[in-house]
Amino acid sequence: MLDLKRRGRDVRCFVNALEEWMIAALARFNVRGERRAGRVGIWVDEGGGRESKIAAVGVRIRQWITYHGVSLNLDPDLSHYHGIVACGIREHGVTSLAEQGILVSMAELDAALKSTFEPAFAALACRS
Repeated sequence: MLDLKRRGRDVRCFVNALEEWMIAALARFNVRGERRAGRVGIWVDEGGGRESKIAAVGVRIRQWITYHGVSLNLDPDLSHYHGIVACGIREHGVTSLAEQGILVSMAELDAALKSTFEPAFAALACRS
C-alpha cells in the first residue's frame, strides 16, 4: 500500500511506476519488458510481429491509498490461458520467464523485485 496523498494524486503516474518496477525486475534476468500504448502491463517482443504479456498490473485506490497487485509470470501453466483472454486482448499471447528460457526460483524473483522497488518509486515524479 502507498499513500498517493504523499506521492502525488496521479493514478496513471502510479501505474507507470508499477510498470517501471516490473521492467526493472525483468532486466535483472536480461529480459526486455516493454510498455505498449493503450495497454496496461508489460510485454515481451517475440519477433515476427508477435508479442506476449509477461506482467500484469491491477490497482484499487480508496481515499488515495493504493491497494495494488502485480503479476509477473515466473512459471505458470500457460495452458490455463487458452480459455482466458488476458486483459481482453485477443491478438497477443501470454508468456513467462520460464517460457523465455529464464529458469529462476521464486526467491530469486522476489530478490529482484525487492531490489528494484525503491528505485522505481523514488523516481516517481508525480507530485501534486
